[in-house]
Amino acid sequence: MKTRLLATAVLLLAAHSQAASDPYLWLENIQGKEALQWVHQQNAATAKETQGWKSFPGLKRDILSVLDSSARIPGIEKIGDRYYNFWRDSQHPRGLWRSATLAEFRKADPAWKTVLDLDQLASQEKENWVWQGADCVKPQQDRCLIRLSRGGGDAAVVREFDLPGKRFIADGFQVPEAKSEVNWKDRDTLYVATDFGKGTLTDSGYPRIVKEWQRGQTLSQAATLLEGKPTDISVGAYRVHSAGRQYDLISQGTTFFSNEVSLLRDGKWQKLDKPGHAEVSFHDSWLLLKLRQDWSVGGHDWKAGSLLAIQLDDYLQGKRDFTALFQPTATTSLADSADTRGAVILTLLDDVKSRLVEWSVHDGKWQSRPVAAPGYGSIEVRPVDSDDSDDYFFTFADFLTPTTLSLAHAGSDAREPLKQQPAFFDASPYRIRQFFARSDDGTRVPYFVVSRKNLKPNGKNPTLLYGYGGFEVSMTPYYSGTLGKAWLERGGVYVLANIRGGGEYGPAWHEAALKHQRQKAYDDFSSVAKDLSRRGIADARHLAIKGGSNGGLLMGVMLTKYPQLFHAIVCQVPLLDMKRFNKLLAGASWMDEYGNPDLPEDWAYIQRYSPYQNIKPGTHYPATLFATSTLDDRVHPGHARKMFAAMQAIGADVHYYERTEGGHGAAANHEEEARIAAMEYAFLWQQLR
Repeated sequence: MKTRLLATAVLLLAAHSQAASDPYLWLENIQGKEALQWVHQQNAATAKETQGWKSFPGLKRDILSVLDSSARIPGIEKIGDRYYNFWRDSQHPRGLWRSATLAEFRKADPAWKTVLDLDQLASQEKENWVWQGADCVKPQQDRCLIRLSRGGGDAAVVREFDLPGKRFIADGFQVPEAKSEVNWKDRDTLYVATDFGKGTLTDSGYPRIVKEWQRGQTLSQAATLLEGKPTDISVGAYRVHSAGRQYDLISQGTTFFSNEVSLLRDGKWQKLDKPGHAEVSFHDSWLLLKLRQDWSVGGHDWKAGSLLAIQLDDYLQGKRDFTALFQPTATTSLADSADTRGAVILTLLDDVKSRLVEWSVHDGKWQSRPVAAPGYGSIEVRPVDSDDSDDYFFTFADFLTPTTLSLAHAGSDAREPLKQQPAFFDASPYRIRQFFARSDDGTRVPYFVVSRKNLKPNGKNPTLLYGYGGFEVSMTPYYSGTLGKAWLERGGVYVLANIRGGGEYGPAWHEAALKHQRQKAYDDFSSVAKDLSRRGIADARHLAIKGGSNGGLLMGVMLTKYPQLFHAIVCQVPLLDMKRFNKLLAGASWMDEYGNPDLPEDWAYIQRYSPYQNIKPGTHYPATLFATSTLDDRVHPGHARKMFAAMQAIGADVHYYERTEGGHGAAANHEEEARIAAMEYAFLWQQLR
């Protein structure tokens, strides 16, 4: 009894001490009555202010016209002999899942057939459903798993859907709301990793147990395939299809960037002997390994970022005589790969500009050829059907070129244009340039500038600089009608920075800013800001910055450590309290990126940049808008709440808005998305004019 009382006293003392050192800890109670009342008060004040600005109505109108435009390109996926698309517009704010034949899709105005009306479903079931996608079983593709989120968070329910009958199956597979990994094994079997009850999640809040669930069983009767550790990130199982072959895999994510993989062979699960950092994929009978770190094996020293191929049977027998499909250089990296029936198509970045290389096997040997493609912009390649076809979808865009969707075929450079997005703004007065800044350690840091051709180099051009710099995510050119209408047409300059921590130059570019080297990402971004001033594009008075998620952390660091470089900041769904990030929602999964703040040696470097711990009274901070979401179940809204409250308390010029619908990525509908985007742009124009 005394022991329990002592333990309780210790916990109460620790909680009291933490509350004393963090007076805004109560704002971490996401759905707490007091916290939500506070959110409503801040939202009302910010909405009243921003929506009262002269620019707001026109901005919202222009943005919504882009989001709801019927001329947008419908992204399609082949299921059976039809092509499916999920579509939202003003008449269908929650969206329609619909289908058409390819011949119909080619038409200017296709005759779509509605498969599922999400607005109607939400009304019937009195649920705030947000679409998260559909996965249809191969080869029949008559049954689909549909993921539906309440409000737009990552957690979703999974329900089986009869595609020909266009209805949910009452006694079909159903997985309750959770951050689940649910995949088909065959028409009557699922691989399910979900919340099976107390103790079945990792420290990061993801499943740590994966089961095989047979039709007719209850979920509790499903057979356990793997039970991971609480310290793992997550586990999952899935079936891969390639050129008519199928591979069943279990993946155990030991860290955010490494995993262990087991392969089903002759009815038994066999662990693949591979480095944890190597990502696994397949092409026909070949095993492909993409390396995140250097690997010395088979008498070769393979660099991080390489893509290696070997016959799977040879690999399982211990052979390591790989064929290199890609090896990085100082300026090139592998952005993506796509698998058609007879080819592997690689999307490469060369100084952050896309190009394609196609590989195929002839007489047992790999051969490559370059694929003719536009040389300045972003390319996306998606196979139409990796089992039965060498067709693939080819998408191209840059900042000034509206997105085009074409149908291409492996072995040929010819492409059939399917859809051309309209120009939402007149691009003729503008140009795209790429510059390189010098970071503090001399590293060349690329960035793109989109501006008018007659830009005056007087430093007084309203400029918006965007960055991310984490998790090996690459920032590449893209077309945005919203950006064009809300920023460029109104006289703004747009800048996209490619700082370390991202993947623009492969894993080495990412690892250069990992954990204790994080400061390099912030050196890079601040160097771009200084370079913009040096070139006369924008001085500090005319420079604003924006970023979300890890980019929101970047914004927080710029705010607290480099306030003299900027005049306005939009900080979206951010991480900001790096002392507690690993204790909030999915935060524990990111310690491989940032370090563990509970370890003194890690906190020693994290505390030097953690925004929440680096607020200094008396400092003149740039005007800042914090934007987050109550239903974001990935990055805790408490980060933004506490940061705003602490900065407001010292008299900083800060603003706050929290969406009550929509998750980490976007609002739940176009109306709300347009309203929030208009608030952000109106805020920026108010500050820079």
